[in-house]
Amino acid sequence: MLASASAMAQSTSRLDEVIKSGKLRVCSPGDYKPFALAKADGTFEGIDIDLIQSAAKALGVQVEMVKTSWPKLLDDFTEKCDVAVGGISTSTDRAKRVGFMTAYMVNGKAPIALCTNAKKFQTVADINKPSVRVITNPGGSNEKFVRANLPDAKVTVYNDNVTIFDEIVKGNADVMISESVETIVQSKAKPTLCAINPDKPLQYGEMTYLLPRGDLPMKAWFDTWIHLNKASGEYTKTIDKWLK
Repeated sequence: MLASASAMAQSTSRLDEVIKSGKLRVCSPGDYKPFALAKADGTFEGIDIDLIQSAAKALGVQVEMVKTSWPKLLDDFTEKCDVAVGGISTSTDRAKRVGFMTAYMVNGKAPIALCTNAKKFQTVADINKPSVRVITNPGGSNEKFVRANLPDAKVTVYNDNVTIFDEIVKGNADVMISESVETIVQSKAKPTLCAINPDKPLQYGEMTYLLPRGDLPMKAWFDTWIHLNKASGEYTKTIDKWLK
């Protein structure tokens, strides 16, 4: 009985459908440097875009990008896509509805603030005060961290993840909590901002791709692909392209 169920799962893998159709439908919020950013012309760029193009090439298929948002990510993924990318972290909540590829990057939550204020926001306790203005993007792991760990701070939800860091530069917010890699990228792009202890994040995190829940052949293929991508050195070249 178990063997029969396993064989049925394998025979109906989404992987077979992707190969047959010649198309890999990829959901992404497209608002998360350096992982995935949707440009004005409708194309996407970033670490995850280069990597998923590499995966599609290995599969012999074409990528079809589907724009989504963090609040709608899981719904859009299950209804419209084969994989989701773009600075997505693993979580037990997401695991209730979707599967994950083996994490390709260890990351974590770190604060970013004006360099003149960096010493004031070293710890959760430093930030979790009524006088501290925390800004966060909605519907993702950043907001979840803020809600769980910073109940006393003054929290503003800001819908545009592309321009959200400018709010700190303008003085409209004091600090944001984001992925440590993104805080490094933003601090390089905006010299008045400083990533605060990105090598010692406030919370452990892993970057991954969403896959159909329970689809073992699909997961096995993506796990094998990312392993070989790293072993060949292609992964390091991709990361260096966007982070150095």
